[in-house]
Amino acid sequence: MTACWVDTTARPGFGVHHLPYGVLAWPGEPPRPVVRIGDLALPLQRLPGHEALFAGPTLDAFLVAGPTVWEQVRRDLTELFTDPAQQTRFGALLRPVAEAAPVLAFTVADYVDFYSSEHHATNVGRIFRPDGDALTPNWKHLPIGYHGRAGTVVVSGTDVRRPCGQRKAPQEQTPTYGPSRRLDVEVEVGFVVGMPSTLGTPVPAAALTDHVFGVVLVNDWSARDIQAWEYVPLGPFLGKSFATSAAAWITPLAALAAARVAPPAQDPPVLPYLQDPDPWALDLRLELSLQRGGTDVVVSRPPFAGMYWTPGQQLAHLTVNGAALRTGDLYASGTVSGSEPDQRGSFLELSWGGTAPLELDGIGEVSFLQDGDTLTIRGTAPGPDATTIELGDVSGTILPAAPR
Repeated sequence: MTACWVDTTARPGFGVHHLPYGVLAWPGEPPRPVVRIGDLALPLQRLPGHEALFAGPTLDAFLVAGPTVWEQVRRDLTELFTDPAQQTRFGALLRPVAEAAPVLAFTVADYVDFYSSEHHATNVGRIFRPDGDALTPNWKHLPIGYHGRAGTVVVSGTDVRRPCGQRKAPQEQTPTYGPSRRLDVEVEVGFVVGMPSTLGTPVPAAALTDHVFGVVLVNDWSARDIQAWEYVPLGPFLGKSFATSAAAWITPLAALAAARVAPPAQDPPVLPYLQDPDPWALDLRLELSLQRGGTDVVVSRPPFAGMYWTPGQQLAHLTVNGAALRTGDLYASGTVSGSEPDQRGSFLELSWGGTAPLELDGIGEVSFLQDGDTLTIRGTAPGPDATTIELGDVSGTILPAAPR
């Protein structure tokens, strides 16, 4: 790999092979689009030939510019950071990431969340339907999903207030109103749409890279008690729409070429619109940690490569009815869970619905989330030439419910 003149020894996962994009606000300054290299960021408005593209406070103009421009900007940045002659000019423009506040990097147009892990869906089915089939009859025929609330997608580091709503435990005769008693985390991977599509024209699975710009880690916070009482017959609503956290850094799909792997086999065969002549999944290694009372413990390591439905199939299903993509659409994978107990991506699974609390060193028993808990999702992926890509993490701290 070509040498980079920026010292990225401390954060090699953010090297020149990665170059994720974000928006930062330094004290007393407006938010500005940046590219990250190590623990430093270059304001993109200073990138020669692309000043107008990054003049705004978000990456929206860049996202809608499309794949040709995405590729050109990535080439220009790679050349800039690997040409020693550019160090004198651009080295002085690099600024520490730690001194700035992250801002949500794009305007979220629509938010859709899928349910694409067979292990997660099977676990949930066994928890709620112990005497029935774990998977619903439609699960292996289509990527199940729900349309969420774009206005409550927040950037990593934003506190999340415990939601209130109706909840009814099985032993209760009538519903009550109050703070969620079963607040949960969901380890997910999100896909950021850049190029829009035409209303009425479905997007095939093979066209993923024509429309999707990059990847962000996502936590789709869930109030399980509110969700359980409301979801029949129309699905998730208030139990999901109060907050969804997204990482501050978008990893471009172009940086993840070395992370592409074959997806799991699908049986029964899918319908033609979900077929992809060259399907692929992403080998992302995820990690969920809980910080409570000054103790930080890794509670699970879900593997993304085993997700049953691929990002391309999710995109195809999202648009098969003619729904149009818009710049800034965010669609997430659904909870990522593996086959082993320590690979489960939610406390609903980790504590088996609260019937088998998780025992964590230095914390004790955990079933669901308490006020003051901080949850962090991290991830890595293989990069080119045996390098590693470190995805931008996503975290949030639970605040008490609003006073009534």
